[in-house]
Amino acid sequence: MARGVGCAIASQGAGAYLGLMSLTLQVLIALISGLALGVGVSLSESVALDALARGIEPLGTLFINAIRMTIIPLVVSSLIVGVTSAPDTRTIGRLGGRALLFMLVSLVIACTLGVMVAGPAFSWLSIDPAASAALRASASEGAQASGTMPTFSQWVVDLVPANPIKAAADGAMLQLIIFAVAFGIALSRIAPSRRAAVVRVFEGILDASLTLVQWVLKLAPIGVFALAVPLAARLGISAAGALATYIGVVSALSTVLILLLYPVAVIGGRMRLGTFARAAFPAQAMAFSGRSSLAALPAMITATRDTLALPPQIAGFLVPLLTATFRIGAGVGQTVPIVFVAHLYGVTLGPAQLAAVAITAVLVSFSVPGIPGGTIIAMVPVLMAAGLPIEGAGIMLGVDTIPDMFRTTANVTGDMTAAVVLGAHEKQEAEGG
Repeated sequence: MARGVGCAIASQGAGAYLGLMSLTLQVLIALISGLALGVGVSLSESVALDALARGIEPLGTLFINAIRMTIIPLVVSSLIVGVTSAPDTRTIGRLGGRALLFMLVSLVIACTLGVMVAGPAFSWLSIDPAASAALRASASEGAQASGTMPTFSQWVVDLVPANPIKAAADGAMLQLIIFAVAFGIALSRIAPSRRAAVVRVFEGILDASLTLVQWVLKLAPIGVFALAVPLAARLGISAAGALATYIGVVSALSTVLILLLYPVAVIGGRMRLGTFARAAFPAQAMAFSGRSSLAALPAMITATRDTLALPPQIAGFLVPLLTATFRIGAGVGQTVPIVFVAHLYGVTLGPAQLAAVAITAVLVSFSVPGIPGGTIIAMVPVLMAAGLPIEGAGIMLGVDTIPDMFRTTANVTGDMTAAVVLGAHEKQEAEGG
């Protein structure tokens, strides 16, 4: 049954991607056109053209506000539904606990890698301080970078919100995420009849939020164009170079992450490198070309069940669970853009802010929508946790095609690695029993 459900989910994911292919091309064209127009405005030094760029800018602000509108209900509902929909611990036993531990450790490593490498990688980019100041000044109200940094003890105390409603209104996403996870755990402990009624409400909120996200994404070409024009007008030709550097850093780090997963699979899964590489390749090819982990799910199920002959619970339960929740590529795909946006806006991120970025990225990665560009949409809470203008998310969305291909391949490789490592443990304990 799990196999049939997995294939159905994969078919829906592939269909969603096919429907968004033309939209991806539109967004890319909008980005290039916006950058070209903005650079032309910068080089012309024309007052009329500068006024045109400023006149276009409010459309970008409207697009960003539409994204912000969906984030809180999307993240809260997806986390609560995800926590409460986990199978009965008496059924999954040690497999569920080990899977969660593997995911958390892997995501922490990926986020740490992104935070540590991105800073030096972008440090050589030359951004005019006056241009960065102009970008900060143009950021929408309420999205400005925080000018003060809390002490570590205050940061720890603030992790638990005294008022979750106020945390939502203030955009304190890390506090809100912690509340949502705690609420979901508490909800899973009450009587099933009462729990089901509440969960259905949050499932409805989640479905409606995903529908809103899809509507907003349809407006992405207009929004990205309106964001790119004033960006390039203020930064000039350096904007194109900065974005190209960002694409290269995310793609390279995702590749490093993929390569690091191979020895983990070989050692932890007790198998030969060639065996794992051949089993993972079909799913990786599907992920790279389709930018969808869900579309690669049938290939992963076939590989774990037939090619690698792992225990039935791996293909039937663990692989669909990993595909829906475990996105190790988001560790790089959410931290690197944050550091890039901070550099673009001339904002220095201190240790406490970087820690908030890493923790928020780990937690938010479990609620990334399973659609192309979903990591960038889910990046908004991480931007807010760092106190950065979320206009940066719109620009990142415009150049996300190539990084998303590498991130999705990392996601699938992480899923396959977790499957073989945990499958090896299941085999060992079954033989010992």
